[in-house]
Amino acid sequence: MEGFEDSDLFSIALLSLYVMCPLTVASLQFQTAPYGKHVQPGWGPSLPAPLAWFLMESPTIWLTLLLYPHGRNRSHPVALAVLSLYLLHYAHRTLIYPLRLHFSSRKATGFPLLIAFFAFAFNLLNAYLQSRSISHYADYTSQRWAWPRAAVGAAIFFWGMAINISSDLALVRLKAKGEGYKIPRGGWFELVSCPNYTGEMMEWLGWAVMAWSPAALAFFLYTCSNLGPRARASLQWYRAQFGDAYPKSRKAFVPFIY
Repeated sequence: MEGFEDSDLFSIALLSLYVMCPLTVASLQFQTAPYGKHVQPGWGPSLPAPLAWFLMESPTIWLTLLLYPHGRNRSHPVALAVLSLYLLHYAHRTLIYPLRLHFSSRKATGFPLLIAFFAFAFNLLNAYLQSRSISHYADYTSQRWAWPRAAVGAAIFFWGMAINISSDLALVRLKAKGEGYKIPRGGWFELVSCPNYTGEMMEWLGWAVMAWSPAALAFFLYTCSNLGPRARASLQWYRAQFGDAYPKSRKAFVPFIY
């Protein structure tokens, strides 16, 4: 299209991510993404879960590293700090988490290829949006409170990351013991059914505070739109599976609230 520029593509991508938030919430009221404990037949061919996670999360690394050097902020220290935490999360999600699944699970579980494709497409969109926002469209030079805000955001990010990783580890270890699903105990599991999702939500909240951009805010809202309903579905699954044995005080996603 003649006259179509990167700024036009960026605006379309940004609007698309905001529109996806209510659509995702609405769709997840009718169908929970069929992987993990929610896996269902009838979704076509599947991949081993470790391979699926590696493939679908990979654009967050390679596309980000391809695009970031082509922005005016590429050498700005705040932009580099924001980028570093984004890549830190996804280096874990793309490389370490799949390896942990591979070596910890007694048997490989199937991950629907269709769901992996949708996740891959989302990560293409979001990696483009976040990398171009950080490297080019965000204005860190004129932001007076950029560094204090980055420090607060980083603290929230690392707190959420610690909760996310420790909860994922607990679930992987519990599953590796075999004998089917069990009720997770201890730590944040006493407050919410899915502290791994709660931790990831906190990560992207802190990161949005650091990045301070419409793109980062859209990503945080999408994270809540996607993980919140899934956490609620997991809470309902646990209650149906374990009945009165499952603690009634646990919420799904946000302690004491939701």
